[in-house]
Amino acid sequence: MAGCSFGVAEEIVGDDPVPVSAAAGPADSPVRQDSPAGDIVEAGAPVTALLADPETATLVAAVADPPRLLLQDLDDLEATPHEIDLPGTAARLESAQAGTVQALIPDAGALVEVDLASGDTEEIALAEAAVSTTEGAEEATVIAHPDGSVGIIEADGEHREVPGFDGTTTVVTAGGIVYALDRVQSSLVEVDLDETRRGLALRAGEGATNAVVDRFDRIIVTETRSGELLVFSADPFLLRQRHPVPGGPYALAYDEQRDLAWVTLTETNELVGFDIAAGDPVEKHRFPSVQQPNSVAIDQDTGTVVVGSATGEGIQVVHP
Repeated sequence: MAGCSFGVAEEIVGDDPVPVSAAAGPADSPVRQDSPAGDIVEAGAPVTALLADPETATLVAAVADPPRLLLQDLDDLEATPHEIDLPGTAARLESAQAGTVQALIPDAGALVEVDLASGDTEEIALAEAAVSTTEGAEEATVIAHPDGSVGIIEADGEHREVPGFDGTTTVVTAGGIVYALDRVQSSLVEVDLDETRRGLALRAGEGATNAVVDRFDRIIVTETRSGELLVFSADPFLLRQRHPVPGGPYALAYDEQRDLAWVTLTETNELVGFDIAAGDPVEKHRFPSVQQPNSVAIDQDTGTVVVGSATGEGIQVVHP
């Protein structure tokens, strides 16, 4: 099926979008039929989040039961990973700066910051628990709370709540504007930091789950329920493409050096790479993955792709 482009008028849902029946999540994966491509790093537990740091060539995996981080040398997959205990399960891993990773732990209302070169850690208590953060204008930090609401933390520590959100799982910044992906409403919504309110909102299909921003300031969204890859522009705020991707697209990562969007398919246990440089996504790679591939990350220097299994099959490392 070919990709499709849509106008914006029928897609604007305004300040009061109609909720979908339930927030979408990953499809339940079947038992694997094919061996995963690439190498497998044992994790010993379900993987909840991944990050690949090019500065130190380190794969960082958050796992549950018990909650901890695994630091794996990407240049030596046979080496024993360094383990760091966490006060709770990490919902997301984010780069604070080169060589440093932050694990967001909503259950503990904290984040753990790790210097990947030294292995030193610092646990930081948060006044407001977060599952996702992004930097807005004038050093403000926008956060998605575990209950799906959205808040703004100013540089001086002042906290403001943005009304009208109840299902946000991801916040991103594109073109200097902050956007919230609301799974309950299956919409992408501007966050007006100056007015502390929702801005324009566009419907993102019937079951949007994850979002990333590319180097062109486009927001790429996986729509898991209907099986689509959606591409939004930030200026103007428009839905530009809806590309069919059967198989339950869920986890999403963007390779900015090669303009590849990597998507995991949770219904079929696959990893697919789409070239998104020229408009409509074009499939360039397809690999069998570990079972229940709920997380994916990219090493921006080498293009290495890592996929985490949420059923305990480990971490897949693919060199396309």
